[in-house]
Amino acid sequence: MASPITVIVTAYQRVEQTLMTLRKLLNCQPSPDEILVHVDGNHEACAKAIRDAFPGVQVIVSEQNIGPGGARNKLIAAAKHEFVASFDDDSYPLDDDYFARVETLMAQFSEVSILNAAVYHQGETIRPDARRAEWAADFSGGACVYRRSAFLATTGYVPLPLAYGMEEVDFAVRLRAQGGRILQTTWLRVYHDTDRQRHSSPAVTSASIANMALLTYLRYPPLYWPVGLGQIFNRVRWLIPHGRRAGILSGIASIPRHCWRHRLFRKVVSLAAIRSYFQLRRQSVPVALV
Repeated sequence: MASPITVIVTAYQRVEQTLMTLRKLLNCQPSPDEILVHVDGNHEACAKAIRDAFPGVQVIVSEQNIGPGGARNKLIAAAKHEFVASFDDDSYPLDDDYFARVETLMAQFSEVSILNAAVYHQGETIRPDARRAEWAADFSGGACVYRRSAFLATTGYVPLPLAYGMEEVDFAVRLRAQGGRILQTTWLRVYHDTDRQRHSSPAVTSASIANMALLTYLRYPPLYWPVGLGQIFNRVRWLIPHGRRAGILSGIASIPRHCWRHRLFRKVVSLAAIRSYFQLRRQSVPVALV
């Protein structure tokens, strides 16, 4: 019997990786009842490959490049189940009973808005699936499970083609402000099959700087703007010794235009909410699993 869970996958140009991810998902026991894939940027070759290989998978195609956040907005809106397990086109569960574990955790923690799995990348040691969990401030959009009703109670993600430094953090801040909770657990494990080399491109470097400024403008109370400026400074200070100079100046220069372009998304959270978020980021709160 299939698990009453919707799986969503964000895809773009990595056709073979997307097909492998779908095979991994369907091999889980139990498998998810519904799988939705969003193909960004009108990449018809990817969409056709998915439909040909997996006729039961629903494919949504966007003509424009709306990024992973915009894709997840569409996918979660279209999902038919309350629990929505989210993956990238190159991430998938490490444990065959992943979705059974999701059901167990969601039943125990009815107040959870997002379940976040432990994520492992290429070359990293995969640790045992210990039954540990903690209330956390942040999550990974390619290795989590949303409670659909909690997601829809927010305005979703800001659709950015390159969302580094903005996507999950922005959502986590707003979720915290609305009383939502994120549970991080090592009992759920996801493998992200990437060496993260694409993170070193000038475009990503530029976007990561501009997005930090955008996050500050959209969400931080003015009293916390110096914190945002400090985050941008620390980002630049990290990029330079790591050989990622290309894109720094363009990122800084694009900040005014980037903020103006997305000004309609501005909704500043309260001082209490932002303080609570940063406090939880500094120190998570352990909880017991039964």
